[in-house]
Amino acid sequence: MNTIVIGLSGGMDSSTLLGSLLGKGNSVHCCIFKYGSKHNYHEIRAASEIIEYYNLNGYSDKIHRHDFNLSSILGSLDSALIGDDRDVPEGHFEDEVMKQTVVPGRNLLFASTMASVAENIGADKVALGVHAGDHFIYPDCRPEFIRSLNTTIYLSTDGQVGVTAPWTKKTKADILNVGYNLDPPVPYYLTRTCYKSQANSCGQCGACVERLEAFKKTNHSDPILYE
Repeated sequence: MNTIVIGLSGGMDSSTLLGSLLGKGNSVHCCIFKYGSKHNYHEIRAASEIIEYYNLNGYSDKIHRHDFNLSSILGSLDSALIGDDRDVPEGHFEDEVMKQTVVPGRNLLFASTMASVAENIGADKVALGVHAGDHFIYPDCRPEFIRSLNTTIYLSTDGQVGVTAPWTKKTKADILNVGYNLDPPVPYYLTRTCYKSQANSCGQCGACVERLEAFKKTNHSDPILYE
Protein backbone atom coordinates (compact mmCIF):
# COMPACT_ATOMS: atom_id res chain seq x y z
CA MET A 1 0.00 0.00 0.00
CA ASN A 2 1.26 3.47 -0.92
CA THR A 3 0.43 6.79 0.68
CA ILE A 4 -0.55 9.39 -1.91
CA VAL A 5 -1.56 13.05 -1.64
CA ILE A 6 -4.11 14.46 -4.09
CA GLY A 7 -5.89 17.74 -4.63
CA LEU A 8 -9.64 17.10 -4.41
CA SER A 9 -11.68 19.82 -6.12
CA GLY A 10 -14.98 17.96 -6.12
CA GLY A 11 -14.88 17.71 -9.91
CA MET A 12 -14.99 14.64 -12.14
CA ASP A 13 -11.25 14.25 -12.70
CA SER A 14 -10.01 14.46 -9.12
CA SER A 15 -12.97 12.41 -7.84
CA THR A 16 -12.18 9.64 -10.32
CA LEU A 17 -8.53 9.82 -9.29
CA LEU A 18 -9.56 9.41 -5.64
CA GLY A 19 -11.78 6.42 -6.40
CA SER A 20 -9.12 4.78 -8.56
CA LEU A 21 -6.38 5.18 -5.96
CA LEU A 22 -8.57 3.91 -3.13
CA GLY A 23 -9.61 0.93 -5.25
CA LYS A 24 -5.95 -0.02 -5.62
CA GLY A 25 -5.51 -0.14 -1.85
CA ASN A 26 -3.71 3.18 -1.38
CA SER A 27 -4.02 5.48 1.58
CA VAL A 28 -5.12 8.82 0.12
CA HIS A 29 -4.69 12.24 1.71
CA CYS A 30 -7.07 14.76 0.09
CA CYS A 31 -6.08 18.42 0.05
CA ILE A 32 -9.04 20.77 -0.34
CA PHE A 33 -8.26 24.38 -1.22
CA LYS A 34 -10.20 27.54 -0.50
CA TYR A 35 -8.79 30.16 -2.86
CA GLY A 36 -11.53 32.67 -3.56
CA SER A 37 -12.95 31.51 -6.89
CA LYS A 38 -16.58 32.10 -7.80
CA HIS A 39 -17.39 28.40 -7.63
CA ASN A 40 -15.14 27.55 -4.68
CA TYR A 41 -18.01 27.12 -2.19
CA HIS A 42 -19.65 24.54 -4.45
CA GLU A 43 -16.33 22.75 -5.05
CA ILE A 44 -15.64 22.40 -1.33
CA ARG A 45 -19.17 21.16 -0.65
CA ALA A 46 -18.85 18.58 -3.42
CA ALA A 47 -15.43 17.44 -2.18
CA SER A 48 -16.81 17.04 1.34
CA GLU A 49 -19.73 14.93 0.11
CA ILE A 50 -17.45 12.75 -2.01
CA ILE A 51 -15.18 12.04 0.97
CA GLU A 52 -18.25 11.11 3.01
CA TYR A 53 -19.39 8.79 0.19
CA TYR A 54 -16.15 6.85 0.36
CA ASN A 55 -16.19 6.86 4.15
CA LEU A 56 -19.59 5.18 4.02
CA ASN A 57 -18.36 2.67 1.42
CA GLY A 58 -15.65 1.13 3.57
CA TYR A 59 -12.70 3.46 3.03
CA SER A 60 -12.78 5.48 6.24
CA ASP A 61 -9.39 4.12 7.31
CA LYS A 62 -7.75 4.98 3.97
CA ILE A 63 -9.01 8.48 3.27
CA HIS A 64 -7.79 11.61 5.04
CA ARG A 65 -8.62 15.29 4.67
CA HIS A 66 -6.49 18.44 4.79
CA ASP A 67 -7.99 21.92 4.33
CA PHE A 68 -6.01 24.96 3.21
CA ASN A 69 -6.96 28.60 2.66
CA LEU A 70 -4.95 30.28 -0.10
CA SER A 71 -7.41 33.12 -0.61
CA SER A 72 -4.90 35.72 0.55
CA ILE A 73 -2.62 34.73 -2.34
CA LEU A 74 -5.01 33.80 -5.16
CA GLY A 75 -8.20 35.61 -4.18
CA SER A 76 -7.28 38.97 -5.71
CA LEU A 77 -5.63 37.83 -8.96
CA ASP A 78 -6.83 38.87 -12.41
CA SER A 79 -9.01 35.97 -13.60
CA ALA A 80 -12.61 35.54 -14.70
CA LEU A 81 -12.92 32.94 -11.94
CA ILE A 82 -11.97 35.47 -9.24
CA GLY A 83 -13.96 38.48 -8.00
CA ASP A 84 -17.16 40.09 -9.22
CA ASP A 85 -15.84 42.49 -11.87
CA ARG A 86 -15.72 39.91 -14.71
CA ASP A 87 -18.24 37.35 -15.90
CA VAL A 88 -17.31 33.71 -16.43
CA PRO A 89 -17.10 33.27 -20.22
CA GLU A 90 -19.44 30.89 -21.99
CA GLY A 91 -18.68 28.68 -24.97
CA HIS A 92 -16.69 25.62 -25.94
CA PHE A 93 -13.88 24.65 -23.58
CA GLU A 94 -11.31 25.00 -26.38
CA ASP A 95 -12.39 28.52 -27.33
CA GLU A 96 -9.76 31.24 -26.94
CA VAL A 97 -12.06 33.11 -24.56
CA MET A 98 -11.69 30.32 -21.98
CA LYS A 99 -8.13 31.51 -21.30
CA GLN A 100 -9.81 34.20 -19.19
CA THR A 101 -10.39 31.45 -16.59
CA VAL A 102 -6.67 30.92 -15.95
CA VAL A 103 -5.76 31.63 -12.32
CA PRO A 104 -2.03 32.50 -12.36
CA GLY A 105 0.09 30.03 -10.43
CA ARG A 106 -2.85 28.09 -9.03
CA ASN A 107 -1.64 24.55 -9.71
CA LEU A 108 1.92 25.46 -8.81
CA LEU A 109 0.80 26.66 -5.37
CA PHE A 110 -1.54 23.71 -4.91
CA ALA A 111 1.17 21.22 -5.85
CA SER A 112 3.76 22.89 -3.60
CA THR A 113 1.37 22.69 -0.66
CA MET A 114 0.59 19.06 -1.43
CA ALA A 115 4.32 18.29 -1.66
CA SER A 116 4.81 19.73 1.82
CA VAL A 117 2.05 17.50 3.16
CA ALA A 118 3.50 14.48 1.36
CA GLU A 119 7.00 15.02 2.73
CA ASN A 120 5.65 15.59 6.24
CA ILE A 121 3.57 12.38 6.36
CA GLY A 122 6.01 10.19 4.46
CA ALA A 123 3.90 9.89 1.31
CA ASP A 124 5.38 8.53 -1.91
CA LYS A 125 3.52 10.61 -4.45
CA VAL A 126 1.60 13.76 -5.18
CA ALA A 127 -1.12 12.83 -7.71
CA LEU A 128 -2.73 15.41 -9.99
CA GLY A 129 -6.03 14.98 -11.83
CA VAL A 130 -5.18 17.11 -14.88
CA HIS A 131 -6.36 15.68 -18.19
CA ALA A 132 -5.81 16.12 -21.93
CA GLY A 133 -8.58 18.70 -22.30
CA ASP A 134 -6.76 21.08 -19.95
CA HIS A 135 -3.64 21.42 -22.10
CA PHE A 136 -4.83 24.08 -24.54
CA ILE A 137 -6.00 26.55 -21.92
CA TYR A 138 -3.97 25.95 -18.78
CA PRO A 139 -0.14 26.01 -18.96
CA ASP A 140 0.11 24.50 -15.47
CA CYS A 141 -1.69 21.37 -16.70
CA ARG A 142 0.57 20.57 -19.66
CA PRO A 143 2.87 17.52 -19.76
CA GLU A 144 6.02 19.67 -19.77
CA PHE A 145 4.87 21.39 -16.58
CA ILE A 146 4.16 18.03 -14.93
CA ARG A 147 7.62 16.76 -15.86
CA SER A 148 9.28 19.87 -14.51
CA LEU A 149 7.16 19.77 -11.35
CA ASN A 150 8.13 16.15 -10.74
CA THR A 151 11.82 17.08 -10.90
CA THR A 152 11.36 20.09 -8.62
CA ILE A 153 9.37 18.23 -5.97
CA TYR A 154 11.70 15.21 -6.12
CA LEU A 155 14.70 17.49 -5.51
CA SER A 156 12.98 19.62 -2.86
CA THR A 157 12.05 16.51 -0.84
CA ASP A 158 15.49 14.93 -1.21
CA GLY A 159 14.12 12.20 -3.44
CA GLN A 160 11.24 11.25 -1.16
CA VAL A 161 8.23 12.46 -3.19
CA GLY A 162 7.42 12.27 -6.90
CA VAL A 163 4.53 13.51 -9.02
CA THR A 164 2.09 11.41 -11.02
CA ALA A 165 -0.69 12.60 -13.34
CA PRO A 166 -2.40 9.50 -14.74
CA TRP A 167 -5.05 11.36 -16.76
CA THR A 168 -2.61 13.51 -18.78
CA LYS A 169 -3.36 11.68 -22.03
CA LYS A 170 -7.00 10.93 -21.23
CA THR A 171 -10.07 12.91 -22.23
CA LYS A 172 -12.94 13.53 -19.84
CA ALA A 173 -14.85 10.76 -21.63
CA ASP A 174 -11.96 8.36 -20.96
CA ILE A 175 -12.01 9.34 -17.31
CA LEU A 176 -15.75 8.75 -17.09
CA ASN A 177 -15.26 5.24 -18.45
CA VAL A 178 -12.70 4.58 -15.73
CA GLY A 179 -14.99 5.90 -12.99
CA TYR A 180 -18.07 3.95 -14.00
CA ASN A 181 -16.07 0.72 -14.01
CA LEU A 182 -14.81 1.13 -10.45
CA ASP A 183 -16.45 -0.61 -7.51
CA PRO A 184 -18.03 1.39 -6.02
CA PRO A 185 -18.50 3.64 -9.04
CA VAL A 186 -17.46 7.26 -8.72
CA PRO A 187 -20.46 9.30 -7.43
CA TYR A 188 -20.70 11.71 -10.33
CA TYR A 189 -24.05 12.91 -9.00
CA LEU A 190 -22.09 14.56 -6.18
CA THR A 191 -19.45 16.23 -8.35
CA ARG A 192 -19.24 19.90 -9.28
CA THR A 193 -17.78 21.14 -12.56
CA CYS A 194 -19.45 24.49 -13.29
CA TYR A 195 -17.38 27.67 -12.94
CA LYS A 196 -20.30 29.88 -11.91
CA SER A 197 -21.55 30.76 -8.45
CA GLN A 198 -25.06 29.29 -8.50
CA ALA A 199 -26.85 26.33 -7.01
CA ASN A 200 -27.38 24.42 -10.27
CA SER A 201 -24.69 24.17 -12.94
CA CYS A 202 -25.10 26.61 -15.83
CA GLY A 203 -24.51 24.19 -18.72
CA GLN A 204 -22.96 27.04 -20.74
CA CYS A 205 -19.44 27.70 -19.42
CA GLY A 206 -16.49 25.82 -20.90
CA ALA A 207 -16.29 23.44 -17.95
CA CYS A 208 -19.96 22.49 -18.23
CA VAL A 209 -19.76 22.08 -22.02
CA GLU A 210 -16.79 19.73 -21.72
CA ARG A 211 -18.56 17.72 -19.03
CA LEU A 212 -21.77 17.38 -21.05
CA GLU A 213 -19.82 16.29 -24.12
CA ALA A 214 -18.08 13.59 -22.09
CA PHE A 215 -21.35 12.14 -20.82
CA LYS A 216 -22.79 12.18 -24.35
CA LYS A 217 -19.72 10.43 -25.80
CA THR A 218 -19.93 7.65 -23.19
CA ASN A 219 -23.70 7.17 -23.57
CA HIS A 220 -24.38 8.15 -19.97
CA SER A 221 -26.84 10.70 -18.65
CA ASP A 222 -25.30 13.43 -16.54
CA PRO A 223 -26.87 12.92 -13.09
CA ILE A 224 -26.58 16.53 -11.87
CA LEU A 225 -29.07 19.39 -12.23
CA TYR A 226 -28.55 22.17 -14.75
CA GLU A 227 -30.05 25.65 -14.88
